[in-house]
Amino acid sequence: MTRSVVWSATAAEHLESIALYVATVSPVYALRLVDRILAHIDHVAAFPESGRAVPEARDPNVREVFEGPYRIMYLAQATRVDILAIIHGRRHVAWPPGQP
Repeated sequence: MTRSVVWSATAAEHLESIALYVATVSPVYALRLVDRILAHIDHVAAFPESGRAVPEARDPNVREVFEGPYRIMYLAQATRVDILAIIHGRRHVAWPPGQP
């Protein structure tokens, strides 16, 4: 059963920032990257246990999948998946996402 997907404001801002940054070099690649990220999110909505636990979160329900260098972090719940953040893997992760 596919769960509903709820985007945090932080994750939506992250995706927009990534797309705008990549589009400065290649608008076509930016669209492809966004499509691949969204495909991963569709996958975790259907299979929320497929990602690995996020070490910084210390909560086994906070999981992540990767698209290239980007970490797609989400909270797997009984009826939905909350998209928490989409960040570059080299970036420091403050927990919870969106905090300084």
